[in-house]
Parts: sequence; C-alpha cells; structure tokens
Amino acid sequence: MNIIVTDCDSYIRLLVDGRVDTNTSPQLQQAILNAFQKNKNVVVDFLNVSVISSAGLRALLIGQKTATSKGGSMKLTNVSTTVKKVLDMSGFSSILVIE
Repeated sequence: MNIIVTDCDSYIRLLVDGRVDTNTSPQLQQAILNAFQKNKNVVVDFLNVSVISSAGLRALLIGQKTATSKGGSMKLTNVSTTVKKVLDMSGFSSILVIE
C-alpha cells in the first residue's frame, strides 16, 4: 500500500493506493495520526482501495476518534462499492463521514 499526503491548506488529503489489511493498516493508522498533527481536518481518499479488513476498520475508527478529540473532521472519499459494503455491514457507515 502507498499513501500520498497532500496539504490542501484547510485539510490534509491522504490518497491511499492498495489493500488496507492486517499488514498495511498500521501504515494507514500512522499516516492518519500524522495528518492530524498538522491539521484538524483530514480527507482519506480511497480511490484506489479495493479491499479493507477489520484491521483497516480499526485504523479508521482511531482516526475518527482523533478527529472528534481535536474538534476536527475525517472524511472518506471515493469509496468503492466493495469497501462501502464492508463499512455498511460493520456499522461504520453510521460512524464515519463518507462522501
């Protein structure tokens, strides 16, 4: 998995490329936490993500909790149908902001 970080002034954009699974979720979690150190608003772009595991969901949950504690926001964009189904089935669609 690769993550491209872009500072867009009012938010940090993380473009995620690859699978978000047990092996790669620590990298996503760290990227999200690093982004929140620079800005209170983070957009996680899942344009090139086809699979997410429970470990990936945990990374997103930690990101959401960090956003709440900082009075900021975390949004997911370009979520594929497959990933959206996982988010729906796990109940994460009601926790996360998905655009």
